[in-house]
Amino acid sequence: MSIFKKCADYTLAHETKAAGIYPYFVPIEESTATEARIGGEWKVMVGSNNYLGLTHHPRVLEAARAALSRFGSGSTGSRLLNGTLSLHDELEARLAQLFKKEAALVFTTGYQANLGAIASLVGREDHVFLDRLDHASIVDGARLSYGQLHRYPHDDAESLSRQLASVPKAGGKLVVTDGVFSMEGTVAALPRLIAAAKQHGAAILVDEAHAVGVFGATGAGTAEHFGVSDQVDLIMGTFSKSLASVGGVIAGPESVINWMRHHSRALIFTASMPPASVAGVLAALDVMRDEPERRARLWENTRRVAAGIRSLGFDVGTAETPIIPVVIGELGRTLQLWRALFDEGVFTHPIVPPAVPATSCRLRVSMSAEHTEDQIDRVLSAFERIAMSFRANDAREESSVPTL
Repeated sequence: MSIFKKCADYTLAHETKAAGIYPYFVPIEESTATEARIGGEWKVMVGSNNYLGLTHHPRVLEAARAALSRFGSGSTGSRLLNGTLSLHDELEARLAQLFKKEAALVFTTGYQANLGAIASLVGREDHVFLDRLDHASIVDGARLSYGQLHRYPHDDAESLSRQLASVPKAGGKLVVTDGVFSMEGTVAALPRLIAAAKQHGAAILVDEAHAVGVFGATGAGTAEHFGVSDQVDLIMGTFSKSLASVGGVIAGPESVINWMRHHSRALIFTASMPPASVAGVLAALDVMRDEPERRARLWENTRRVAAGIRSLGFDVGTAETPIIPVVIGELGRTLQLWRALFDEGVFTHPIVPPAVPATSCRLRVSMSAEHTEDQIDRVLSAFERIAMSFRANDAREESSVPTL
């Protein structure tokens, strides 16, 4: 059988394109912090992770321009060789300070940060324990390691404790959890997970990708939010959300970071993060520190939109983060709702298998500190019109079914 047979058999993308409900790889022609021009029309962007709205902040843009002029467009090498700039060292020092750790290591992407940390730390006799809803980069990092992978039910500290107790004491143990789960918009119960890990001599890594800039007094994430930063061994963060750039970081004990510097294949064998991107993150950290009111506005916007969508009869769960999951259910209906909102000028994300179960497809609405009251009004009005339209159509279909 040809290795390409599965490719020829995959028809779902073509089918949804033909139906006009294909939602991916939409080319954006121009953007602001909260809107995108697509096909010549401006849409309100609620499908972005631009939580603090810093992608177009003057200080961030100016820092990127200055670095571009000083260092050029790229470093043309890995961090190990010629790709480490003074900017990288400065950023690592700033992030170690933010996360209250001894040291930090910057990777070119957040995905590589998880791969680089987990795969380099977990050896043949070791065990790694993941929440069943952990991000794909965490799962892939565990699969690339030589250790044994265990999955515990979502946020279930008791099950985690039982799994930790069941493995040989001789091997090393690492627990990895998201701080904020990006498909559900829920927050990990870190104090309970940490207690389970420490009881059984396990280290813990918290992925703060969707929590940096959002949680904690200084925006350091869920560990800071719960007051357990000193009990978390390793913190992972990304720059592609609140920090308006691209890249990732692992922060922790100096000896662990030094090990990764010299053993992490995801760091050693890839080109380093571009200068303009590094400078942009440094400026974003300054803005996050100097403008804490942005976090307050983000939460105001989040509460208003979550309450508004819920009032229309949609299931948004607990909606305890700026990620608001609008659970629809069936795949086709979810894509139809996405398309209807898109045509109304609202850009959301449909979340479908394998990211979520087939019966739990949803739209992901992500809020920003920069969303205006008028934009929020437009989003809620669009949801209201679509809800009325879909319910009217459902009623017509039910009335057309013959009865016996």
